[in-house]
Amino acid sequence: MENQKKQNAPLRKGGNNKKYRFSIYWIYGAFLLLFLYLQFTGGGFGGTRSVDTTWYEAAKMIKRGDVSKILVVNQSFAEIYIKADRMYADPEYEELRSADGHSSNNHYVYKFLTLEGFQENLSQAQMEAKVADTVGKSPEQKQQIMDAPVVEPEPVVRKNFWDNGGFSMLLWIAFSILMMVLIFRMFSRSPMGGGGSSVFSFGKSKAQLYDKDTRVNVTFKDVAGLDEAKEEVMEIVDFLKHPKRYTSLGGKIPKGALLVGPPGTGKTLLAKAVAGEAQVPFFSMSGSDFVEMFVGVGASRVRDLFRTAKEKAPCIIFIDEIDAIGRARGKNAFTGANDERENTLNQLLTEMDGFGSNSGVIILAATNRAEILDKALLRAGRFDRQISVDLPEMEERKAIFSVHLKPVKLAKDVDVDFLAKQTPGFSGADIANVCNEAALIAARRNKKEVEMKDFLDAVDRIVGGLERRSKIISPEEKKVISYHESGHASVSWMLRYANPLVKVTIVPRGKSLGAAWYLPEERQITTIEQMHDEMVATLGGRAAEEVVFGKMSTGALNDLEKVTKQAYAMVAYFGMNKEVGTLSYYDSTGEQEYSFGKPYSEKTSELIDSEVRKMIESAYEEAKAILRDNREKLDRLAALLMEKEVMFRDDVEAVFGPRPFDEEKAGMEGPGPEEASVPGSEA
Repeated sequence: MENQKKQNAPLRKGGNNKKYRFSIYWIYGAFLLLFLYLQFTGGGFGGTRSVDTTWYEAAKMIKRGDVSKILVVNQSFAEIYIKADRMYADPEYEELRSADGHSSNNHYVYKFLTLEGFQENLSQAQMEAKVADTVGKSPEQKQQIMDAPVVEPEPVVRKNFWDNGGFSMLLWIAFSILMMVLIFRMFSRSPMGGGGSSVFSFGKSKAQLYDKDTRVNVTFKDVAGLDEAKEEVMEIVDFLKHPKRYTSLGGKIPKGALLVGPPGTGKTLLAKAVAGEAQVPFFSMSGSDFVEMFVGVGASRVRDLFRTAKEKAPCIIFIDEIDAIGRARGKNAFTGANDERENTLNQLLTEMDGFGSNSGVIILAATNRAEILDKALLRAGRFDRQISVDLPEMEERKAIFSVHLKPVKLAKDVDVDFLAKQTPGFSGADIANVCNEAALIAARRNKKEVEMKDFLDAVDRIVGGLERRSKIISPEEKKVISYHESGHASVSWMLRYANPLVKVTIVPRGKSLGAAWYLPEERQITTIEQMHDEMVATLGGRAAEEVVFGKMSTGALNDLEKVTKQAYAMVAYFGMNKEVGTLSYYDSTGEQEYSFGKPYSEKTSELIDSEVRKMIESAYEEAKAILRDNREKLDRLAALLMEKEVMFRDDVEAVFGPRPFDEEKAGMEGPGPEEASVPGSEA
């Protein structure tokens, strides 16, 4: 142990034992210190020091006879030297005595305008000094005083390097040296100062390399759900680990795989898991890293990326948000043909599958806008596989909740199955946000554990927005809002295919004054009857206002927007209208994004508008008819909502009774509903 301490002693004594590298800023500091020194020392290095003075003070020194000599330097200024005995005897010369340098060489400096004027003033001062000395003297003494010699100014010519422009020359030389050093640093591949980028690094790839030294700790066990997507990418990882298993049968691994899905579904997380599992060099970068304001930089970075990847093959390249450079060529009408983004894409296409060999390099990419990508990028041989990463189903949401709930202190009443049912349409990022928001809400309430109520409040917070109980609402407005939300609840309860209600509130949330949460079925296809009932339920709020108050308000804006878009989609996209016919004007390629015209004539446009209006009016009349037939129950429900401000399914069932459609569905579909939840709000 003592030997070990002795061995470690020099390290402790020397601190961190770092090697200090030369920095260009040391040169900058040296020139700055030299400049400051020359400024404060008057541009010289001698042992003398001068003090500036005025002619009034200089005349007093001359009249007292304290001046030993006067030097006129270069006919520009005068140096006035004081007698040594007077300098130490008179307190007025304290400033001169305290100056740096030898006291005998210290002097005052008087800067005159003209030499003739200085000589005239000097003669007058010396004459006045002699006249003052003759007071009270005899004629002989007066004559001696007047004939006594005076201090004559001595002309001196000094050829000082600084005075002859040397200082300016030195600054110019220093500036030139600094510029040369900066240019050298800019164009050098190994710049001084330890690190930094050069001009040539603009064309270098910005990809981050993960290898055995910088390994990613995320594995496939950390990716919940996405079972099908994991199988696809696991095959790629398995090929890199055991290539002979596939090559012995003549198989070839796909050159590229494109992860496609909505935001927050885990595309980047899946790529991180590949980086953690593959045990091969992994290059990661974003599509926007290729884009630069300089022409040709994007293509240069693509070449550098693939050149480096080939040197480290087998390896994986991951390009996140590839739509930044992979947009279809020639679709942007506002840019010229020589678009830098297109040049970058052309180089990427060539590197992925061009004339040269690119074996051992696998490309992974992610995007949520696959429809706008160039067709050449998606062809076989480049991105052989398109892996769909969709929103998670109920079982997948349950697995995702299990992952994100591990660090959370849960109460016993937390039911993961119920949370999975309550969050249809939620992505993995949304579920992570729910768990985090629930923990924050519980901490805000000073709880030791996160309870089920905290999770439900977190879902309400994310879906509906922040609760605003401080918002001032008049009694008349509160009554209108209550009937509006009760209209939604009543109509949806009485319709077969409408989503059943879970919760309704008139407490303002976000921008809405009221909100209702429903339990939609997670279905893959939707019929005309189902969409019609959803439209009727959505219009229930506006219908309740007209039935009860005989007038309308602006509170149905969100409802009308939703219904109009849904009706337009039924007529123009899904072919669900007899007059328009079984036609669809939907463009899945995205080519119409930059066109100014419509894919149908003006006559067809008028027909679509007319049918959409008829469809919405029919749904609106049906909603009013349901509310008129159940007016008494509507009033009771609205009164209960005004009193409680928040109602649940049990409260609606107590007023309207059980929904007969739920019993019919249970009998037809068998026990156990598939899944249901609270996706959104109606304002």
